[in-house]
Order: sequence, then C-alpha cells, then structure tokens
Amino acid sequence: MKSDFGAARAHLEKAYHLLSGSDDTSRKTREALDWLIEAILAAEHSRPEAEIIPFPSPRRAGEH
Repeated sequence: MKSDFGAARAHLEKAYHLLSGSDDTSRKTREALDWLIEAILAAEHSRPEAEIIPFPSPRRAGEH
C-alpha cells in the first residue's frame, strides 16, 4: 500500500492553522508540524530511482 502524502500534508496543514494561539505550546507544536510538512513535501515530490535499461548499440556498416 502506498502512502497518501498529499492527504497527510493537508491534515497537518489544517492542524497547523487550528493551533493559532500565541502560547508556547501552540508555537512549539506549529514548529514541529512545519518540520513534518516539509518532510512530507520532500517525500511527495521525490522521484523513485530510475531503472536504466541498456539498449544494444547500433551496428555500423560492415560489422557482423
């Protein structure tokens, strides 16, 4: 099963905005959520390693 990074990011962003208080706990929690959101964005936009498929080299005239 693949992770739904987009949905996870949306939930974290909603939590970030719900914690709009100016108290220390809200501030620290928003900071932690910001780190998580950045990590999910990186995972969401990272590309899997590509598999390199070797192609036969073209034969030149006169080669067998």
